[in-house]
Order: sequence, then C-alpha cells, then structure tokens
Amino acid sequence: MATVYVSIGSNINREYHITQSLKALNSRFANLLISKFYDCEPVGFEGDNFLNLVVRFECDLAIAELARVLQQIERENGRQRVTKEYASRTLDIDILLYDERVGIIDGVELPRGEITEYAFVLRPLVDVAAEELHPALSISFQQIWDNFDQLSQKTQVIPFEVNLS
Repeated sequence: MATVYVSIGSNINREYHITQSLKALNSRFANLLISKFYDCEPVGFEGDNFLNLVVRFECDLAIAELARVLQQIERENGRQRVTKEYASRTLDIDILLYDERVGIIDGVELPRGEITEYAFVLRPLVDVAAEELHPALSISFQQIWDNFDQLSQKTQVIPFEVNLS
C-alpha cells in the first residue's frame, strides 16, 4: 500500500463539490486524514475564492490508475478541462505525493511542483504531513512552510465540517 497525498480545490459551488469529492475518496480508500479547510484567493486569474485542503490515504492502485480515478471524481463533479491553465473550476484533485516517488511517472509529476510554489497547497499539506520530508529536497514540509513567503498568498482557515456517511 502506498501513502498518497492529494490536494483538492474548488471555487464553484465549492462546499458541495468538496463534500462530494471527500465522500468519493472515503468510499474508495482507507483511513482518510483530512487537513483543515482553507479559503484561498485565486492565483493567476480573477475569480471567486477557492476552498482548498489536502487529504492523505493509503492506496493499492498504480499511479496511472489513481490519476484516472481522481479525474473520474472530477468529471462526476462537473469538471471540464479547458485550455486555460488558470480558471474557475468545480473540482481539482492533484496527486502531490505517492510514497517517496520522484520523477514523471505515468505522466504525473512527483512530488508535485506546486507544493513549494503555492500556499494553498503547502499550508494544508503541513497540517497532515508537517514532519514528513519532501522526497526531492529532503527537508520537512514544516521547514518549507517556515521559509515560505506566507504573506504573498492569502489563505485563511475556515470552519467546515463534512459528514462522510
């Protein structure tokens, strides 16, 4: 079983789509560990704020199959891939880490570069993996966060409860 971390975000009917994504993950994978929920301003475009979080779970799927499962959850929640990289979306689920794997594997960048670039990925990752080491940098995610320009991107913890049953 691999330990997997995924980032989840939505800025269209965000509470609904985040809840649906967590229910889908919970029905498929064991022992979800869910970060706090963050209200985050969009980066790279104008739009409504995102609701972002990170989830850790155990998985016996190959990376390519996991990516297909996550894309299916996105599609089931109305995600339409457009050519614009930065745009509003119903749901975005990205694999951040898959065990200690490093490189482009089955078309998936591991660890995902956004970990060190965006507060909306790094801050919730610290919630669930503060002392874990970044597989390529060999420093903890907490250390990365401590050195991150935390004022450059606004993230705010918000109360949000999900009933996974």
